[in-house]
Amino acid sequence: MDAVILAAGEGTRLMPLTITRPKPMLTIAGKPILQWNLESLPRDFRKAVLVVGYKKEKVIDHFGSEFNGLQIDYVEQKEHLGTAHAISVVEDHVKGDFLVINGDLLVSREFINDLLSNHKPNSESLSLVEVEDASQFGIVELKGDKVQGIKEKPKKPKSNMANAGVYIFNEKIFDAIKQIEKSKRLEYEITDAIDILIREGRVHGFKCRGHWMDIGRPWDLLDGNEALLKDMDPGICEGAEVEPYTTIKGNVHIGKGTVIRSGAYIEGPCYIGENCIIGPNCFLRQHTSLGDNVHVGNAVEIKNSIIMSNTNVGHLSYVGDSIIGEGCNFGAGTKIANLRFDEGDVKVSVKGRFESSGRKKFGAVFGDGVKTGINASIMPGISIYPGAWVEPGIVVRDPILRGG
Repeated sequence: MDAVILAAGEGTRLMPLTITRPKPMLTIAGKPILQWNLESLPRDFRKAVLVVGYKKEKVIDHFGSEFNGLQIDYVEQKEHLGTAHAISVVEDHVKGDFLVINGDLLVSREFINDLLSNHKPNSESLSLVEVEDASQFGIVELKGDKVQGIKEKPKKPKSNMANAGVYIFNEKIFDAIKQIEKSKRLEYEITDAIDILIREGRVHGFKCRGHWMDIGRPWDLLDGNEALLKDMDPGICEGAEVEPYTTIKGNVHIGKGTVIRSGAYIEGPCYIGENCIIGPNCFLRQHTSLGDNVHVGNAVEIKNSIIMSNTNVGHLSYVGDSIIGEGCNFGAGTKIANLRFDEGDVKVSVKGRFESSGRKKFGAVFGDGVKTGINASIMPGISIYPGAWVEPGIVVRDPILRGG
């Protein structure tokens, strides 16, 4: 069986991080989302077809034509016309049954294997997950394991089993896609095509075990990072240097060429990439992930954050519950606040509107190449767009939408 992963999306709800990369290439626990999903494919898969579009070169340059023994083919979705349209473009690249994964999901091999083991030949299979708030998902109505219908975000749901966005289709899906019309969103919806096959009695749904997470908004990246770090293989890679008088507690990965200087205190689970310089006398708290070539200076504290490659966090700085893009530079004494005075949920700008993160603690989201001056203070929930400069000594209370 071949796999198809839909990786053409722009990810506007994850801006400013996605201004410079497609959503599936966002880094969590040291790897892009798309890489985690490729590594989750069972070992008997031999080919993955990646549907690319927005900033496709980022995907192609990273994975090439072969990855971990998988043949990688690329098909471009030139127009963003919905999930059904994205699947339709692979018609000439797959045969028989094939697996489809939405590219903004994090799924484990156990989850995929569960769907594969339940799949019935000459039919279509939907993976299902049980959700608390059914009004936020496409809810699947079942009779036994036969799917009776899918209702998008129903006000009065008849079940709490949601469509998880991992499917097994065969070539019948392409005929169904050709019969559907654009939705109110002016897109071709895969659920409309599935509805045609439901009426033919071909579609089955199965609750799948294992890890599953939808990465749709910035704070989802922190949730995914925390979940993946719990299962991370710890260790100090060959060529890394840990100086005397450092403290490493719990599961910590330290990449090759990285130097941990004296006085550093690292509390796992924590991921540190290659060729980083950490310390001296800094504190990396739980659920922190650092990319490659990251410098963390003297007397810096970082908590529960993702900091991407080639970023410098200058001395005397604090970063809490934040996502920081590539190539950023923190002036000395930069502080990112992550808690409101009233301890209410932090609101974050999503597609131009402030939306509750559901978190008491959430810091900032920096695009690539942001620079802060000394003693800059960033308030909770602030987004700063790529290339922006933050002047020394100021308090940032509103999103910064332009570069410097």
